[in-house]
Amino acid sequence: MRFSPPRSSVLAAFVLGLGLTLLAFPAQGQGTSFNAALPLAHVDNGPNSAWAENQHYLVLVSLDGFRWDYAKRDNATHLLAIGKAGVWAPEGMMPSYPSLTFPNHYTLVTGLYPEHHGIVANSFLDPARGARYAMTDPQAVSDGSWYGGVPLWSLAESQGMRTACLLWVGCEARIAGFRPSYYTTFDSKTQATPQAEQARIDNTLALLRLAAADRPHFIAIYFSSPDHEGHAFGPDARETREAALRMDALVGKLRAALRATGLPIDLVVVSDHGMAKSEGGGIDLDQFAGLAGFDTVGDLLYGQTEEDRARVYNQLKHATSQFMVYRRKDVPAGLNYNQNPREGDPVVVATGAYAIRAHAPPAGETSRPPAIGIDGFDPRTLPEMKASFFAVGPDLREGKTVASFDNVNVYPWMAHLLGLTPPKNDGSLSILSGTLRDDGAAPENRKAIDEP
Repeated sequence: MRFSPPRSSVLAAFVLGLGLTLLAFPAQGQGTSFNAALPLAHVDNGPNSAWAENQHYLVLVSLDGFRWDYAKRDNATHLLAIGKAGVWAPEGMMPSYPSLTFPNHYTLVTGLYPEHHGIVANSFLDPARGARYAMTDPQAVSDGSWYGGVPLWSLAESQGMRTACLLWVGCEARIAGFRPSYYTTFDSKTQATPQAEQARIDNTLALLRLAAADRPHFIAIYFSSPDHEGHAFGPDARETREAALRMDALVGKLRAALRATGLPIDLVVVSDHGMAKSEGGGIDLDQFAGLAGFDTVGDLLYGQTEEDRARVYNQLKHATSQFMVYRRKDVPAGLNYNQNPREGDPVVVATGAYAIRAHAPPAGETSRPPAIGIDGFDPRTLPEMKASFFAVGPDLREGKTVASFDNVNVYPWMAHLLGLTPPKNDGSLSILSGTLRDDGAAPENRKAIDEP
């Protein structure tokens, strides 16, 4: 991999791991620089093509755990204003199962259900490679061999368009041949500080001030709130409401700054999932079944033999009304969770907001206090899992509301906004085409779009 500074920039950097962390580099003709509170790595994927330079821009923002009803409940004025001026799903967007952070962030940028892109949980085993993926393992999250599909940044880079990702799931890895031209490495200790939250805005604007040859046309930005507060205090707590409004204020600040650039930018604000209040204490599967011969990660069960898998399935299938258990091949089709060995076998599906795990922590081992807020469930049976969707910009209709839709459909829609041709995926442009000012027409059939 070859790293070099942007042709239009003065670069100050130091080597970190496989990349270069950019402390600051003023954009050509500008006095501002990147905010060192959120260091950027730069990969020289070449300049934007002449075609890419003429495309509009897309900024995608995720507010982790921002439940679909938080905006109205807490009067999030900036998000509601985006919904009024652009596109909004007032009844929420349906996350993919399981409604967890890593699977759904990667679904949003690939258009694939988790079982098809391979990130089937925040942590899981791959029986074929005999290895574990964990969202807390820097080596795993930066290893592109774990990730299937073609994320939007790799799609854009492959078609001559430069991109940037600020803490989005998967952006640290080389996937489908590319890393984003600009990306950040996740640091759980610093990414949620006020300085790092502001740095997302500062660095987005600095990227958009680069010369046209270097300027990314797609920028993905991740915020970890209000998910953290929702888990720690519950979805209805004062702390969670305050976090939701803090995120709303940051979105408002970002939107105003994007408008001030004068560039044709579509702003899309989503979340990965919602949040529910946990019902009762934890449920340990080993209280109902003997898990000898099984590897486990969370509530995922990996039997070493068919005899073991059948035995545990039979022991669990009538254990309690708090979960259903299926052999993997028999998981209901609507969950899109019955084909990938990483899902384990048998598969346990909670029937409510129950915290399920294979084993309790060993005696004497310190464990975190149980979460008050919880996610990961089927949004069709637990509507609190539904996510948010807001969008506004020159390519989108004004005051357009849409019914709940599966989040796999965001990928082909975003690819269309950027003028990109996506690979086969689980979504369909037709689901959201009515939100587009060109109605989703093929490039050769599009009429000129006037700026609003």
